[in-house]
Amino acid sequence: MASHLRSVSLPSRPHREVEEELCSLEACISSPSLAIETISDCLSRLGDMYCSIEEIMCLPSNQVCSSQQRKMLDGEMECSLELLDLCNAMHAEFAELKNIIQDLQVAIRKGDDAAVQVRIQSYSRLLKKAKKHFKKTAKKVTSYKEDCRMVTLLGEAKDITISLLESTLHLLSKQIIMPKQSLISKAFQKKNSVVCKQEQMQMLGCSIRDLEAGVGLLFRRLVQNRVTLLNILSV
Repeated sequence: MASHLRSVSLPSRPHREVEEELCSLEACISSPSLAIETISDCLSRLGDMYCSIEEIMCLPSNQVCSSQQRKMLDGEMECSLELLDLCNAMHAEFAELKNIIQDLQVAIRKGDDAAVQVRIQSYSRLLKKAKKHFKKTAKKVTSYKEDCRMVTLLGEAKDITISLLESTLHLLSKQIIMPKQSLISKAFQKKNSVVCKQEQMQMLGCSIRDLEAGVGLLFRRLVQNRVTLLNILSV
């Protein structure tokens, strides 16, 4: 048993480097200055971290594990499905948000007060639905605190993934505030005081496209990590 425990221990240097990057990501996510643009960068960095974790997992010394560690890795397999579900759902939601933003831009150009109101409501409803699904799915994700460095590393990455995706939805929900009907009408009367300015919508649309790409990349990294876990468990 002791030899098995040693066989799955991670090389200190690669493990330490990944740990430091994960800590850096965690600090970035918890920062009060976190913005949509920052999240896009964090998604890219997190994808890179999953690549680094996969490289560590693929080392020959990590291909043999004890029965207890197999049980923990089985748990990671289950959790990976929930993470994939979250990423897949958010990717689809970003596509819907892009369409809403495009419709909102058209309504703004036309000065269609009622249409603007409807699109903003659609934006808010979609994000509320996304948050509800997120909370329901995130509850199923369990972190293991056992003395297995590979499982611990996967758990830390998993916690950061959940935190980052949650922050993404939170920030998106604050990008467009639902104003009163009278405020929208007044805004259209004053060219320099439009509530939903065309330029702002263009920037938001670009940000959502970046987030969509980032979540898509993360999804692919998670799939590859899952394949690696399957290979380890099949030995």
